[in-house]
Amino acid sequence: MIQFIRQSRLLLLGLWLGAAIFFGAVVAPALFSVLRGAGLVNANELAGSIVTRLLGSINRGGLEIALFLFVTAFFVNRNRRRLAQVGEMISIAILAIMTGVSQWIISARMLALRASMGTIDQVTPTDARRIEFDSLHRYSTMIMGIALVAGLVAFLIAAWNNTAKAPPISE
Repeated sequence: MIQFIRQSRLLLLGLWLGAAIFFGAVVAPALFSVLRGAGLVNANELAGSIVTRLLGSINRGGLEIALFLFVTAFFVNRNRRRLAQVGEMISIAILAIMTGVSQWIISARMLALRASMGTIDQVTPTDARRIEFDSLHRYSTMIMGIALVAGLVAFLIAAWNNTAKAPPISE
């Protein structure tokens, strides 16, 4: 049973990492590029709406997986070195905090700003709301990067078989 939980933890964390990396490196840039290339007047608005919805799924998934990892860590980490346990728990906590902040603080504020601006494509870059939106976007990107690094560290620690070994018997 412990082995099943251990493998489930790695699978879920690996899936989240893959989805988050694919989203940030491929999906979001492709959406903006294709819609802008189509010459749509509201290309950024449309792409942003899709990205916001997908990012919400990634953030909620990251938080839910982090909570699962916390709960199951007590079962699978019993025989692991203390440093590995602490490192994994800190990484998982950072992942949970970053995805939560991204979803319920930064994204929420960005949605409110988008609602107040109407169609973002028609708002000048010097508008205070647009400046704040762009600033929040930079924070969102940075926070996702931190969450990805924390998730990768947690994955590597969880995958590394570092059970405490008994010292060799001397002759």
